[in-house]
Amino acid sequence: MTGEYQYWENVPTRWKDNDVYGHVNNVVHYSLMDTVINEWMIRTAGFDPATSDAIGLCVESHCEYEAEVSFPDAIRVGLRIGKLGRSSVRWEIGMFRASDGAAVAEGHFVHVFVDRNTRRPVEITGAVRTEMEKLLTP
Repeated sequence: MTGEYQYWENVPTRWKDNDVYGHVNNVVHYSLMDTVINEWMIRTAGFDPATSDAIGLCVESHCEYEAEVSFPDAIRVGLRIGKLGRSSVRWEIGMFRASDGAAVAEGHFVHVFVDRNTRRPVEITGAVRTEMEKLLTP
């Protein structure tokens, strides 16, 4: 399963990520997905969230949990694109315990790119689209 992702980041968990049940709380998984996607957009695709004419709005998100993870575990996060449309993208994310490779969770985010001012859908173009195409699953 880990070979299916084209981009990887190792993310350390933090003390505050654990909840009263002793494991990383579910909201942290969503935050990790959003963070890895946006870090990839900024660092790899050259996206500037502060000045870009187009911005990606999350219109759908989902996560399925496979195993617990707890601080001080690190999470290996894999990223790929399942579908790239004219103005939308479905990001697919896999999370694995870095120490043993155990699957922790799988999820997806769907972003629709819109004009920053009008909030109307716009086409994904330029370097962002070129880089996204590299993450498309075969």
